[in-house]
Amino acid sequence: MSLKKQMEQGLLYVEYGHESLEDQAYEKELDAKRKKIKDLMHLYNFHTLPSDEKKRRQLLEEGLGRAGKNLYLEPPCYFSYGCNTFFGDDVYANFHLVVVDDVTVSVGDRVMFGPNVTISPTGHPLAHVYRRKGAQFSLPVTIGNDVWIGANCTILPGVTIGDRCVIGAGSVVTHDIPADHLAYGAPCRVIRRIDEEDLLTYKKGFPVNSDWNK
Repeated sequence: MSLKKQMEQGLLYVEYGHESLEDQAYEKELDAKRKKIKDLMHLYNFHTLPSDEKKRRQLLEEGLGRAGKNLYLEPPCYFSYGCNTFFGDDVYANFHLVVVDDVTVSVGDRVMFGPNVTISPTGHPLAHVYRRKGAQFSLPVTIGNDVWIGANCTILPGVTIGDRCVIGAGSVVTHDIPADHLAYGAPCRVIRRIDEEDLLTYKKGFPVNSDWNK
């Protein structure tokens, strides 16, 4: 099976050292994509002013699979490929977002990321004999609409986080989280459903003030 198909089907693969001409050509394609996003994000992170919104937008549109309307990524942020990450509209990410997007990462609309969030669709086998040869696997990650990912969270391969979820700070998300739930922990676990009672307080014991949106 080709390297491309191994990656797409979530099987074990190595990114280099193949004998077939088809795989060697794909190795070069992958290498070019990695170098492109590294160059673009170096410019974005270190050579644009915060006020240069037009230039930053241009760099994101050139490097990402989709840069939705009003996407704002606080630099520095990093991607493995960039072209495999698809952001919806009105997404905000605080400092140090890291996306290891060897395969597709889909982020919905109105998603917020706290500082130091890592999204990693790629992992490595537990058995060392595979890791010695550089083996890895990649499974797509999907984040729904209106999700808040707290600071210092890690999202692992194959995870889907449903719409309107809140993932508490410091969580390690290893399994799917159903829509409309609060979840946190390492490993992350569902704590409770987010319901109408949560419209009355913005934090436990803190009532929502009537003039919050005036």
